[in-house]
Amino acid sequence: MTTDIFENKKAPYICTPLTGKTKVEVLDQLEKILPQTPDLIEWRADFLTDLADVELVLALVAEIKNTTDIPLLFTIRAAHEGGEEISLTEDEKVHLISEVCRKTKVDFVDYETSNEEKFVKAIRSVSKENGKQLILSYHNFTFTPDNEEIVKRAKLAEQHGADIAKFAVMPKTQEDVLRLLEVTKTIDDLLDVPVVTMSMGDIGGLSRIVGWAYGSIITFGVGVELSAPGQIPVKKLRETIKLTQELVPSWK
Repeated sequence: MTTDIFENKKAPYICTPLTGKTKVEVLDQLEKILPQTPDLIEWRADFLTDLADVELVLALVAEIKNTTDIPLLFTIRAAHEGGEEISLTEDEKVHLISEVCRKTKVDFVDYETSNEEKFVKAIRSVSKENGKQLILSYHNFTFTPDNEEIVKRAKLAEQHGADIAKFAVMPKTQEDVLRLLEVTKTIDDLLDVPVVTMSMGDIGGLSRIVGWAYGSIITFGVGVELSAPGQIPVKKLRETIKLTQELVPSWK
């Protein structure tokens, strides 16, 4: 991995989301999540009702970081990739992410490669200047694109300077899930940066459990509330991954 944050543990790293609509809800979810000891916490800030209040967002990031040493990922998922509808323009959104990079101790930020190139470059610049890891992501809640399209988007993420490239897609068949796992291995071999992939929904649950064997370094589990369909509770996810690694140790 490009960061030493997880240097004492092997992949997959389990990430769990915060999806509260208010400061109180976010901190209440955090309190419930911490005993589950995830490796990474993602604050899905697009759920926050007062997202336009920059000072509130900065203060809440600081409070989360003061509460735990678990690395924090800050995400405002775009509505066109499955996120909540927000009142911010893209310029305002980029400004907010930039302020989070400049003025907080957040560890990672996420941004979609489907956004305009000028915005992607702006986020890459400010995150790099402030020592934040950048996850450049792609989400498709409708179907699983063909392998060529996924590889193309993976290359684009790396070209834009991603520290980690992430792909979350919706399968329509079991074959889609198996194909996603296979292309994960292809991308992992192709790129010089780590990869995160998952098939969503009930059909895609297998990818969250065994994706690590194909090169996916992070898997997402439910702490309190789902942030994407098909997420598995953290405790059950950890136990299942551990069991598969014990049964097939050569894949570790």
